[in-house]
Amino acid sequence: MSHDDRLRLGFVGLHPARHRELVARHRTAGAVLAAIRTGRVDGVPPAVVRAPIECQAAVEEAGAATVFLGDGGYPPWLAGIEDPPDVLFVRGRLPERMGVGVVGTRRCTGYGRTLATGYGRAIAAAGWVLVSGLARGIDATAQRAAVEAGGSSVAVLGCGVDVVYPREHADLMAAILDGGGAVVSEYAPGAPPLGWRFPPRNRIISGLAAAVVVVESAVRGGALVTAARAAEQGRAVFAVPGDVGRVASVGCNLLIRDGAGPVLDPADLVEALSLVLGPPAAAPAAAEAAGEPEMLGPAGVSMDEFGAALGLHGSELLALLGRLELEGKVRREGDLVMPA
Repeated sequence: MSHDDRLRLGFVGLHPARHRELVARHRTAGAVLAAIRTGRVDGVPPAVVRAPIECQAAVEEAGAATVFLGDGGYPPWLAGIEDPPDVLFVRGRLPERMGVGVVGTRRCTGYGRTLATGYGRAIAAAGWVLVSGLARGIDATAQRAAVEAGGSSVAVLGCGVDVVYPREHADLMAAILDGGGAVVSEYAPGAPPLGWRFPPRNRIISGLAAAVVVVESAVRGGALVTAARAAEQGRAVFAVPGDVGRVASVGCNLLIRDGAGPVLDPADLVEALSLVLGPPAAAPAAAEAAGEPEMLGPAGVSMDEFGAALGLHGSELLALLGRLELEGKVRREGDLVMPA
């Protein structure tokens, strides 16, 4: 099938399941477009079919790239799921290996936020990519913690990659892109965040991950959909246990009852994920010196002095500090790096 026709069909705005059904029935994207133009597809007006040049212009205006199923740049682990998107719209850079999905309820508790923050930092410190949905609550908390710790994150959207939803996460989206991560969607630029678009995107979150961690979830919700898709895709599923009577923990407790691996603090999470992803990325040689007591002294040193002594700055310095904190070698107090 031609890329032009596949791109144009992507801009029609079909539900992913209907997209697959129509292509299976008509054999090619071009044939589906012809059926739409001649009024032979119920509920889809012919006027929605756009010219190739219009679609390409919209992609360029969004600052995005397109990656088609079957092309070299398409993540093979996503291509291997039962129902991969035919085209991905991407801002930023797709990861070169599978990541860690961290998801949870929008109505999270302080307990959940604290854990999501710790998990985001730990995943960044381990050198793994955090995949989530930029949603309010657990998703955004974990992603923000990861990028602030110098890590990389992928945000999978239920709208176009040029649409910020929720609007208050514009700064987080920018930080993800600035940190070398990616914003991804199977929906064309300009696609609004309609409710039906979110459940299908959860298969992409799990499809880009080797493991999915559910931090908090009620008995229903998108996080449990993501966990279910992860299990169907053969991914590892972990969940955080919580009080039996707490609404935000019911879904996680049920997942554990049904076989998900329980995870506790960030160190426990890293240990569990290491069995799936392999050991965390090796710290630079400077990390050995960074953990020596004589480097810090009893009163500690400023972050600038610490980084200058190691020849590190920016995201590299933050990632190293995260690893050292996780290993119990240092602690941070404001701008100071102190002996643990």
